[in-house]
Parts: sequence; structure tokens; C-alpha cells
Amino acid sequence: MDKTAIRLIGAAAVAALVLAASSLNQLQRLVLSLVLGLPSLVLLIVSRRQLGTSFTKMPEARKLVTSGLYSKIQHPMYVFLDLFLAALILALGLPYLLIIWALFVAVQMTQARREEKVLAAAFGSADRTYRSQTWL
Repeated sequence: MDKTAIRLIGAAAVAALVLAASSLNQLQRLVLSLVLGLPSLVLLIVSRRQLGTSFTKMPEARKLVTSGLYSKIQHPMYVFLDLFLAALILALGLPYLLIIWALFVAVQMTQARREEKVLAAAFGSADRTYRSQTWL
């Protein structure tokens, strides 16, 4: 299955979880959001650190990072930021914010494609090999 489809299915599953959990009482929502949000925040920070000097606002091919979280997930910063924001929406009990969250995820997916094109052009077969070895 195409990784874009997997990413979309994952985002839809997270949104469905948040929407379904919005009917829980405040304490239950808070506990669930902490269970989802704290690990996501930690992994977001870890992925940013692992990216090191390759982190840029605009897509650049400084280095192909393939270790740590990047050995399994092509864009862990996006994944864990999305999960953290979903947990925050759940904690706030504002499921209508999922509309904005979904738009944010769509923008990130577009940015990820741009980054992938830049890396593919710069690193060729090494990038293709890397992408074939990641989960999503």
C-alpha cells in the first residue's frame, strides 16, 4: 500500500479516536490525552534532535538522516506533532478543532512530498533505499 494512503488512514484513525473520546468525561479525556500526548511530545523532541543540522524551514538536502526514529519513520516530527496536537484537542474537549487539525495534516503532507522530492534529487538511490525500508 502507498505510504500516502497509510498516512491518510492513520490521520483518519486518530481523528476518529479523538472524536469518539470527546464523549468521555473530563477526567477520562485528560488521562487519554496525557497517554497520547506526553509520549508524542517526547518523541517529537527526540526526532528534532536526531535531525540535527538537517532541520530547515524550507526543503534542503543537507544530509540524509536514516538513524534513530528516522530509520522507521520518514517524517517523525510531523507524525508526533500531529499526535500531540490531537491529544491537545482531546484534552481541551473541542472536537471541532479537528477540522483545523486535518487541514494542518494536509499541509504537512504537502510539505513532506516537497522534502521527499528534494532528497530524491540530491541522494538518488540512497534515498530510494531509505524510503523502501521505512514503515511510513
